[in-house]
Amino acid sequence: MRAAPPPSLSELPRLIGLSVSRETWERLVLFAELVLRWNAGVRLIARADEPKLWSRHILDSLQLLPLILSYTKGVIDLGSGAGFPGIVLAIAGAPSVTLVEADERKAAFLREAARRTSTPVVVHAGRIEHFHRVQWDIVPTLPFEVAKGPQTTADTRRFDAATLANPIAVTARGLAALSALLRYSYPLLRGSGYCIFPKGQQAEAELTQAEAAWHMRVERFPSRISLRSTILRISEIEPVGNHPSR
Repeated sequence: MRAAPPPSLSELPRLIGLSVSRETWERLVLFAELVLRWNAGVRLIARADEPKLWSRHILDSLQLLPLILSYTKGVIDLGSGAGFPGIVLAIAGAPSVTLVEADERKAAFLREAARRTSTPVVVHAGRIEHFHRVQWDIVPTLPFEVAKGPQTTADTRRFDAATLANPIAVTARGLAALSALLRYSYPLLRGSGYCIFPKGQQAEAELTQAEAAWHMRVERFPSRISLRSTILRISEIEPVGNHPSR
């Protein structure tokens, strides 16, 4: 099975509420071709998903871009797999993206995709538990302007920049239940930063379960790709018992 043709560049605002440059779009098209080419041998995505590559994976990842705050210093994508959402966000301009992937074959794909699309990322081939936070203070970053779109509202900029002080964002897509994602993310955030996690129909159930072990601030954004999905942006994460004032 092959992917359906990509939507036209002019359709992006209607589909996901943002626009990208033609050069960025061409790099995304090249990335999609690489995913399909490698998928025959590495199984990056389910074969049944190939016809829906653009809607189910690429656009679903790209819609996260407006939720990355403009003063974010870097992004850590956990369990990057085929590069969703990490490579897609990096191609679209997210700052200082690090991809964490334990499968050596998928890590090799991520390196090749980054090389072919001229996308500056760091690929960490190893388990999340063994990954130490990137030293952002010695990693040069470029100014990052968040994509303009309907989701880029005052609501998406409510974080206190002084409190977060050049935060990092942690992303993960289809990797694990929310409780596990928070457990992976907490050591990387070190008291600041935030997480962006797309979730399906079980989002509220996962939140309820996670709240037994974690204090957090949660913002919910409806997915523009799936009516039954929600994107969670989570900050102020602390284990229950570590915050006596709450």
